[in-house]
Amino acid sequence: MASAVLTAAAPVAAAAPARAAGRPEGTASGCRSVAQLLAVPEEGRGVDWLREALQVAVALELATIPPYLCGWWSVGDRTSHVARLIRRIIGDEMYHMGVVCNLLVAVGGRPRITDAAPAYPGPLPGGVREEVNVYLSGLTRPFVHDVMMAIEAPEAPLARGATTSPSIGHFYDDLLRAFRSTAPGLSARGQLSQRIGSDVLEPVTDLDGVERAIGIIKEQGEGTSSSPADAFGDDYPAHYYAFGEIYHGRQLRREEDGWRFTGAPVPFPDARPMARVPAGGWPDPPRRVKDLLDRFDTAYAKVLSTLEEAWADGDARTLGSAVRTMRGLEGPALELMETGIPGGARGTYGPQFRPPRA
Repeated sequence: MASAVLTAAAPVAAAAPARAAGRPEGTASGCRSVAQLLAVPEEGRGVDWLREALQVAVALELATIPPYLCGWWSVGDRTSHVARLIRRIIGDEMYHMGVVCNLLVAVGGRPRITDAAPAYPGPLPGGVREEVNVYLSGLTRPFVHDVMMAIEAPEAPLARGATTSPSIGHFYDDLLRAFRSTAPGLSARGQLSQRIGSDVLEPVTDLDGVERAIGIIKEQGEGTSSSPADAFGDDYPAHYYAFGEIYHGRQLRREEDGWRFTGAPVPFPDARPMARVPAGGWPDPPRRVKDLLDRFDTAYAKVLSTLEEAWADGDARTLGSAVRTMRGLEGPALELMETGIPGGARGTYGPQFRPPRA
């Protein structure tokens, strides 16, 4: 889950114009920041609040997928423990996004997915943790620590004390509380069913279903508030701790004084040296690279628009088409990652996830 500590103040000021006209960086299209949403008194959190908050959740879940894909695509040995951990997490994030899209449709909204796609590098949507700069690169230990772990960080990871700032887990708790207090009618019409990774996306039609769905999102992302062990039921750690194992090179283990990354070795894999994508994308790329970037970005735009169309029409076949198009992104991505940057720069190119805009 896109679990991160929130700034408690107003929305993040834009450091540069976002791609969508008139929208500050770090905010979901047409939505207030998470901090502003959480500042609304509970009696003011009706169906309109739920729709706005769920649109922010769509943007948050979507924002995690491109950096995680870049990290996974860069790994040479896809059978390695690290590659399998990251692939599992990508599947979870896709499932989480599907869940919040279904919840938004259930309360009469429609996911705006194309507008929700963020620019990289940049902040997380919704005004979350303005100090975290989400960028795209191949898998390196700094990338795991500064992007992957930073996105997923729970309120009190391991021995760290609880913070005074709310987390996205807190945001999802408030979403669930609003569902309980508002008790909106939940329509199955337009919701989608699909197997995504190890999970099965299903329509949510009652409060019990809402509680189960939000509970899964929280536990898969940051783990439970009581213990990391509570998220280990399927032998996979929650996302924050899985990325921690990759960063520290050791599995998480319970010791007498608490949980530590002191377990079995987790070898860091060889990875294609995709350089960090600069702001605005790759400057003046060679013609072949530009063609690959255009091919990738056009396909990425199709993925976003097709996903949006799927939930607009409630058509599972359209969702399947989006998934197939998404799988096709890997080809040009790998070609880019195997193309060196000229002029003495270190590393290779990589996808920049910049869909063409009208």
